[in-house]
Amino acid sequence: MATVTQTDTRLETFELRSSPSPMRNVLDDTEPPHSSKPSTGELLKILSAGFSFFVAGVNDGSIGALVPHIIRDYNVTTAIVSSVYGANFMGWFLGAFSNTHLCQVFDLGSMLTLGAVLQVIAHALRSWKPPFPLFTITFWLASLGQAYQDTHGNTYVSGVKGSHRWLAFIHAMYMAGCLVGPFVATGVASAGSTSRWYLFYTFPLGIGVLNVAFVVYAFWDTLRLKRKQPPTERTLEADESPASRNDDAFSLIKETLKNKNVWLISLFFFFFLGATLTASGWVVEYLVEVRNGDINQMGFVPAGFSGGSLLGRLFLAEPTHRFGVRPMIFAFTILSIGLQVLFWL
Repeated sequence: MATVTQTDTRLETFELRSSPSPMRNVLDDTEPPHSSKPSTGELLKILSAGFSFFVAGVNDGSIGALVPHIIRDYNVTTAIVSSVYGANFMGWFLGAFSNTHLCQVFDLGSMLTLGAVLQVIAHALRSWKPPFPLFTITFWLASLGQAYQDTHGNTYVSGVKGSHRWLAFIHAMYMAGCLVGPFVATGVASAGSTSRWYLFYTFPLGIGVLNVAFVVYAFWDTLRLKRKQPPTERTLEADESPASRNDDAFSLIKETLKNKNVWLISLFFFFFLGATLTASGWVVEYLVEVRNGDINQMGFVPAGFSGGSLLGRLFLAEPTHRFGVRPMIFAFTILSIGLQVLFWL
């Protein structure tokens, strides 16, 4: 989650072909050119996107606190439990390649609702301690749902006036979820003489249902199948059959993969998010096994990382926008490396 650079971005940046964008038309119709504030409808959509990021953050931020309990309750090794991260990756991977195809059929609200529903299903399956293989599959479902909501939430907010501030807000909401997750997860897992850590997932299940309701209400105007575009020179030569839609999707994917910046940004986030999720996901087990920490107390440690990230996303968006993304990211990276080395020592 949370992988879009927080800068003002015109929606044309995301357009891979010259056909009109339905979402762009919605934005143009609802916001006067001279206004710097979002309309009521846009603000509701931004809040919905922010809440969906919060729900995703609760899921992602809690896994590190629960890993020691999962290992001991399922009686599996660290190598086996790491399969949940593999399932997580496969969900995002499938989301990346299926998104373009689904966007040929489903409008914005439908895609966001689909993502929210998939996460609810995942949390419902986890809340009764399913067999470990099924438990692993739920991470694939949750990450697939997050991929759809993350992609379309980011894209919508990036088209709003003053987008760097609103992007900072929704990404801060993600870290707020990551901050709340460890506290709730550790509290539930450490309650009683026998840990029933899986009951924690009733919490993301509940807010996940609210997420579905919020998305449906806020994006009701696009909760539908895509409307057929008016006849053009292109559509006169090819009908709107499923085969032609798939051809469109594949052509968009190919065009995207030809963009050098896509590969550079993807490589950056591969290392950035890989390091972030690995550190926050395994630090609790490391502190329990290597540093002999109390399993009922170490689960709170990832909250410190999430709290710092929350403050950074709230207060560093503006200076980053003013001084430039590249130099600021370089400075942040150097600071992060130094602090990571300090933690190891």
